[in-house]
Amino acid sequence: MAGKVAIVGRANVGKSTLFNRIVGSRISITDDQPGVTRDRIYAKGTWLGKDFSLIDTGGIEIKDAPFLVEIREQAQIAIDEADVIIFVTDCRNGITDDDQAVAKMLYKCDKPVILAVNKVDDRKFIDILYEFYALGFGEPIGISSVHGIGVGDLLDRVVSLLPEEGYDEYDESIIKMCLIGCPNVGKSSLANTLIGDKRSIVSNVAGTTRDSIDTLFKRDNQEYVVIDTAGIRKRGKVYENAEKYSVLRAVSAIERSNVCLFLIDAEKGIIEQDKHVASYIEEYGRAGIIVVNKWDAIEKNESTMNQWTKNIRELFKFLDFAPICFISAKENKRVHMLFPEINRAAMNHKKRLTTSVLNDVLVDAVAMTPPPTHNKGKAKFYYATQIGIEPPTFVIFVNDPNYVHFSYVRYLENCIRDAFDFTGTPIKIYLRKRD
Repeated sequence: MAGKVAIVGRANVGKSTLFNRIVGSRISITDDQPGVTRDRIYAKGTWLGKDFSLIDTGGIEIKDAPFLVEIREQAQIAIDEADVIIFVTDCRNGITDDDQAVAKMLYKCDKPVILAVNKVDDRKFIDILYEFYALGFGEPIGISSVHGIGVGDLLDRVVSLLPEEGYDEYDESIIKMCLIGCPNVGKSSLANTLIGDKRSIVSNVAGTTRDSIDTLFKRDNQEYVVIDTAGIRKRGKVYENAEKYSVLRAVSAIERSNVCLFLIDAEKGIIEQDKHVASYIEEYGRAGIIVVNKWDAIEKNESTMNQWTKNIRELFKFLDFAPICFISAKENKRVHMLFPEINRAAMNHKKRLTTSVLNDVLVDAVAMTPPPTHNKGKAKFYYATQIGIEPPTFVIFVNDPNYVHFSYVRYLENCIRDAFDFTGTPIKIYLRKRD
């Protein structure tokens, strides 16, 4: 399992901007108004070939203000779960009382802490760095999260302190699957039905499952581990002490899994939060199956299933590789149909293609639909090779990646999927310039 890195600090020092800089996209909301980031936000980061989970937190302040109690609690959760902590301060304000308050929280955590002094956009601020030694976390690193100055040095320090990849206690032949979804969609009921034993507590109260539960079982000579996770609540509604770890544990379960079963409640219909939950499957490159549960509880006609399928495909375009199953976990109806899809998705997630066969597909695809001119240039493709599995990952060498429009990469992916069965798994394609 990848290590976890938490970004903490007082409000408005640029934590979310740093988070976005590291993960390479604007996932966190950045705003000059303190307290905009009210809950932890998660994303996958990579530096020097090492993956880690990055956790953004709300700003910690001493004075009372709306949400500050909850923000402090969420930051403490992130500190408890993290392997490495980035403590962000602001060189332009010096050391404040709120910085001291954050430092006191960190003194107690017994975790490696890296002190990042942000907004060092001008050499005149470099001398100010020395006063931050007073916080007691060793040599501060001057950065500008807006311009990227010093962020590479910061990440060098981070990856040097991350633990080695955790040992997987399960044999490669065992399929590890986790059940994810909003609270009360029937994850525990499905887990019990899959394993044939009431191992998890089943309740109508949302949030009954507070932690992940691993259960090893066997079916038709295939061994499985089902990881039943706590429901992922909408951001802003995870402050109850009893479920404070649920989202982070769910993300950890996704990291440990081969296949994610994403549950939707047929009675409630598709809600906005479902898209947020499902996005973790794509974020972590896991195989996925969309499971519409409580199918027995709604009125149906001959077109109901087709309409549901159409709606799901429209709303979850980023999961277009995932098969859709309609079941009733509580009544054990159609649940048996999940296992062939689970096996198929797990197998495809580990699939390898030979370079010669892959290049035959590439040559045919380019000949059938040549790439259009883009950025005043025309792409010339040389060859492709597979560089990884889980998910299957390919590199295509080209004269200049800037000449390739993203829609053409999507076209090449579809050609690969048409030639080979990759049902249930995402595939990654990277373009590289051939020297």
